[in-house]
Amino acid sequence: MLGLAGGGWYNPAMTLVEITYELHSPLSLEQLSRLGEFANTYGLRRFRVDDQNKQVSFEYDASRLRETQVAHVLGQAGIAVTRKVN
Repeated sequence: MLGLAGGGWYNPAMTLVEITYELHSPLSLEQLSRLGEFANTYGLRRFRVDDQNKQVSFEYDASRLRETQVAHVLGQAGIAVTRKVN
């Protein structure tokens, strides 16, 4: 039986990482749509946009994606970031 904890699925081989970037400017609807497409990327678990603090965070499987790949996809989506927060 696969590891089921609290009704959720857990894969012990996953190395979950969360990375947060400060946005250069608030996201447009088009950019949000592109982020939705990015959510289909292999290894990305979820993303969160914090409009108040102008930040976007990604939780991803570091055994499948690298930080540089996350940053590359942001650039492809036309999303400018000023710095990595964490």
